[in-house]
Amino acid sequence: MRGTDRLQSGMFSYISAEQRVPQDHPLRAIRAMVDVALRNMGPQFETMYAKVGRPSIPPEKLLRALLLQVLYTVRSERMLMEQLDYNLLFRWFVGLNIDDPVWDATVFTKNRERLLRAAVAKTFFAEVLAQARDHGLLSAEHFTVDGTLIEAWASHKSFKRKDSAGERPPDDPGNPTIDFHGERRSNGTHQSTTDPEARLARKGAGKEAKLSYAGHVLMENRNGIAVNGQVTKADGRAEPRAAVAMVEEIPGQRRVTLGADKGYDSKEFVQELRDHQVTPHLACKSTSIIDDRTTRHSGYAISQQKRKRVEEIFGWLKTIGGLRKTRHRGLERVGWMFTFALAAYNLVRMRNLATAAA
Repeated sequence: MRGTDRLQSGMFSYISAEQRVPQDHPLRAIRAMVDVALRNMGPQFETMYAKVGRPSIPPEKLLRALLLQVLYTVRSERMLMEQLDYNLLFRWFVGLNIDDPVWDATVFTKNRERLLRAAVAKTFFAEVLAQARDHGLLSAEHFTVDGTLIEAWASHKSFKRKDSAGERPPDDPGNPTIDFHGERRSNGTHQSTTDPEARLARKGAGKEAKLSYAGHVLMENRNGIAVNGQVTKADGRAEPRAAVAMVEEIPGQRRVTLGADKGYDSKEFVQELRDHQVTPHLACKSTSIIDDRTTRHSGYAISQQKRKRVEEIFGWLKTIGGLRKTRHRGLERVGWMFTFALAAYNLVRMRNLATAAA
């Protein structure tokens, strides 16, 4: 017989959120790793807050909530707070009881600013990486570097001449009519009024130019885990400069290899890598100075195969991590979110590796 559609407005439950979440849920393994990292960050959190005054949102809960925003591609803090209000899985992960009130979206963003100023993302990334190192997941000798463009939160209409003080006011201040066809626009003469640090850049010949930042990742080749990352202004020399800066931060004094695509193959970059005791396993151009002394070894072919994994990181960051078009403005904030999203990717990657090994 047909069941009755009874609507229930009230409910008493004696089952906790801990019991509601399945034991094999992917977030359980991720939360265990996150809790270890946050416990180790306790001393840093202590220096960020005053000893007296009104209690703020605990930084541990802030970071867990931001992690959910990255993992589940929640497009705004307001929607994240809405999800926290009725999603038991989200409440369990953040550490909220079922009856605990959810923070106002504005209060949440204001408290997040403290984490942005304290460079918490780098510390969190380092703590996650330390766990990967303790589990023997990282290679200490073989790496890959690559870069990508992250579209800035600014439109072409905001890209105006730097000396545009004498221009007439727009017909509609909110959404003006602008005809810039035929106008020569460059980063030297123009600047975005919405995000002054964004630069006009294109992925390649024939591609459209967009206001962007350049994101860079250094990946170890054993399991495809990101070991370093940074965001720079998108200019023609951003990739090799960032690559050298990340190579200099590789711990230890042993010789290492670095794989990369043809875009990195220049005489100056190869020489700089060799000066840093790094063997360049780059995809070679016809004019490359990398010869058979490097390419004849089997390790070179392995590096060329492994280096393609770095595209998986960028693909995850843009489709899941919400970095195809950043929601933040300014180099510092975009860099903070990029580093935090890399830490989230590593957590997912480490969880998948643990599941495969079980």
